[in-house]
Amino acid sequence: MIPGQFEYHRPTSVADAVGLLGKLGGEARVVAGGHSLIPMMKMRMAQPDHLIDLQDVSELKYILEDGDDLVIGAMSTQAEVIASDLLARKCPILAEAALQIADPQIRYVGTLGGNVANGDPGNDMPAIMQALDARYDLAGPNGKRQVSAREFYEGAYFTKLEDGEILTSVRFATPAAGHGWSYMKQKRKIGDYATAAASVMLTLSGDNCTSASVSLTNVASTPLYAEAASKALIGTALDANAVDKAVEEAMAIADPASDGRGPSAYRTKVAGVMVRRAIEAARERAAG
Repeated sequence: MIPGQFEYHRPTSVADAVGLLGKLGGEARVVAGGHSLIPMMKMRMAQPDHLIDLQDVSELKYILEDGDDLVIGAMSTQAEVIASDLLARKCPILAEAALQIADPQIRYVGTLGGNVANGDPGNDMPAIMQALDARYDLAGPNGKRQVSAREFYEGAYFTKLEDGEILTSVRFATPAAGHGWSYMKQKRKIGDYATAAASVMLTLSGDNCTSASVSLTNVASTPLYAEAASKALIGTALDANAVDKAVEEAMAIADPASDGRGPSAYRTKVAGVMVRRAIEAARERAAG
């Protein structure tokens, strides 16, 4: 199908983009890579009168280390995340996840900011940002503010973004050297949304797990930070009982819809399998 009529705007700065949003109000939508919004426009599920394209806002395109944090500009593409030497050394789970998003053509255009900002529960990066305890930098007519990734998502396509705001960057504490990580994703075919997926980050001191975070993708109306599952691993040797408890706690918060990916009970079971595999892989990596 063909989208309805709209006026096209291409600002060159965050200030210009925020100004346009303030001027045009609720009739305007921001587009980054466009892989979520444009299909909805073609199906007439979204019919904005104004489209604000951020492609020329170069100040939103960077990946850097800022003190104890890693910071990624919202317009950095998934391909740039994959190619980043800094992220490969400091936070390799991001490239591992990005390589499982769609296909290379989409990854060259699709952005990290778009993936985390639009509130699609099927997107891969939001749950990983929850596992990393990331903060989202937002800019709007009332200035700048930060929101935790664990508090940002309110429902499918509903977030804490306020009218006139855009997400400008994602930042999180640089993971500890020698940490373990894994993003395990079960899907029907290459490039598909997850039937269920799990992110795991952990650190070890000898055989003892000193920190852990577990999160889930596409098994609820929002990404899920599995706090109880994370706590079940901390202070253990990641033995069978601890892992079983973490899997049980993760499955307890999953509430996927029955859809083309399978019935709810099946998808919940798959989430547990992904958590178990991700813990095993993360432990192996942390142990060297």
